[in-house]
Amino acid sequence: MNFIGIRRREIKFINFLTEWLKGDHTERQIVLMISLMVGVCTGLTAFVLKSLIEEIKHLLTSGIVAEDTNLLYLVFPAVGILISLLFVKHIVRGDISHGVTKILYAMSRGRSRIKSHNRWSSIIASAITIGFGGSVGAEAPIVLTGAAWGSDFGKRFHLQPKTLMLLVGCGAAGAVSGVFKAPIAGLVFVLEVLMLDLSFSSLLPLLVASITSVCVSYAFYGTDPLFEFNLNKAFTIDIIPGCILLGIICGLVSLYFTRAMNWFEGIFGQIKKSHYKFLLGAIVLGVLIYFFPVMYGEGYDVINQLINDAPERDIMHNTFFVPNQTNLLIYLGMVLMFKVFATTATNGGGGCGGVFAPSLFLGCIAGFIFANLWDMALGLTMGDVCYVSPKNCGLYGMAGLMSGVMHAPLTGIFLIAELTGGYGLFVPLMIVSVVSYLTINLFEPHSIYAMRLARRGQLLTHDKDSAILTVLNLESLIERDYKVIAPDLPFSRFVATIAKSHRNIFPVVAPSGKLLGVVSLDSVRLYIFRPELYRQYTAGQFMKEPPAVLMVNDSPKVAIQKFKETQAWNLPVVDGQHHYIGFVSRSGLFTRYRETLIKFSQE
Repeated sequence: MNFIGIRRREIKFINFLTEWLKGDHTERQIVLMISLMVGVCTGLTAFVLKSLIEEIKHLLTSGIVAEDTNLLYLVFPAVGILISLLFVKHIVRGDISHGVTKILYAMSRGRSRIKSHNRWSSIIASAITIGFGGSVGAEAPIVLTGAAWGSDFGKRFHLQPKTLMLLVGCGAAGAVSGVFKAPIAGLVFVLEVLMLDLSFSSLLPLLVASITSVCVSYAFYGTDPLFEFNLNKAFTIDIIPGCILLGIICGLVSLYFTRAMNWFEGIFGQIKKSHYKFLLGAIVLGVLIYFFPVMYGEGYDVINQLINDAPERDIMHNTFFVPNQTNLLIYLGMVLMFKVFATTATNGGGGCGGVFAPSLFLGCIAGFIFANLWDMALGLTMGDVCYVSPKNCGLYGMAGLMSGVMHAPLTGIFLIAELTGGYGLFVPLMIVSVVSYLTINLFEPHSIYAMRLARRGQLLTHDKDSAILTVLNLESLIERDYKVIAPDLPFSRFVATIAKSHRNIFPVVAPSGKLLGVVSLDSVRLYIFRPELYRQYTAGQFMKEPPAVLMVNDSPKVAIQKFKETQAWNLPVVDGQHHYIGFVSRSGLFTRYRETLIKFSQE
């Protein structure tokens, strides 16, 4: 295949399309047309990813005797992680893990510029990881891919940062819509999880991308929901107490999932060698899948079984448990506890995937277990008051876990309703999602995606003040035109330096480059007009310590706090070795803040 020729034709077509769009169209029209193209691209990308995963699964498992698969569970996931690791290390040569976190970081610091290779690298790596049985989901990689499409189109048209941010959101919305066939959930996901502060008019491009992407998915897969579900017990008011309790349980399970994942990720983070990470991840994942085969892959087959009353022997196939209801609940309870380690081991060992599918998987299990225990404790059967249907609670739990893990109650509600067509369960879905969200918020204020950035002060939020301070870059505010002086500089030469400077502060810097202190014009004013004293003093004798020092990696929020505490007008900036870099002025910081505020407020 002539890849060079294909690439040249692609470039030629894109250049033609770019010139046509730039024609006589307004920026708003251009954005709408780009959002349409982003929707098409993300829909096709979702189809390619799902097809690759299914094809790899088919190639690996066709002709294999079902009773022998447990032994292969020890091998397949490890091989997938290894191939993905080598692909990322030697071909991509960059980090493509934590897709949604990368989008949040790009919006906060990189002005929504996402590397172009993410249009294809995440697809290949996640298809290999999941196709070989990695215990993760394909949704976060596809969201990163969609965001990369939006960013790429925006960069090509040289659009403003806020418009580029909107197109990144269009890509993410289109990705969620396409992979789940859930356009409303795609739109809400961008507003809740990516935390874009958008106006009403900005919703139209998001809607265009979502609808276009889901139409592409319909063209390939039909309009049926992703999961088969038949409602056998409609919502009644007597199950509200059970829904509230399930919401609390989902919030606590979400907290456990989040904290356990961060702890286990920390262990992988302490390992420097990639091959040691791979060995740890492969061993943990292989052992867990060997004993709990339901952890193999995304787990959507298990969800379908639980919400469609599949017999215990199908769910517990190839396990060491005797299939009955009691053992099924024990088995699923152990899966609920250990799934987080399988997911973290997959990504930590070198695989590529997200927590969408694991959240849905665990939520379904949590809801199913809760319903059975609730009915057993109360001695209820199908026709009794307060009876909760296990299959219905599986859906409630999916919404509750997504709401808790991602801090996105609306996404959980609409996604589950669209995934299953279970709109008749809207009220209990709302109750469980909201209660789960409120529960985890008592312990963890940020989602699993945002907490890494929040700890570093790099998180963009709906709080406009915080968002603007996050977008601002302290390094871009540094003024470097201050006259640097040595501590032993004779006073006569210092006066000559003052005459040439338009500043009233002078940093005193050692020969090594380290900041020693500052000399203000006020402190030497009385000596400037007495030449007879020039030989008696050096500049260093007038030096004082600055009221505070800013580190080059400090956030603007930290700088504002230091200005507030010291009441200073200028503060020096140093690096980690205390080498002098420049100054940041209070007036410069607030001027840039006002300029950015105006940009944020413009349509």
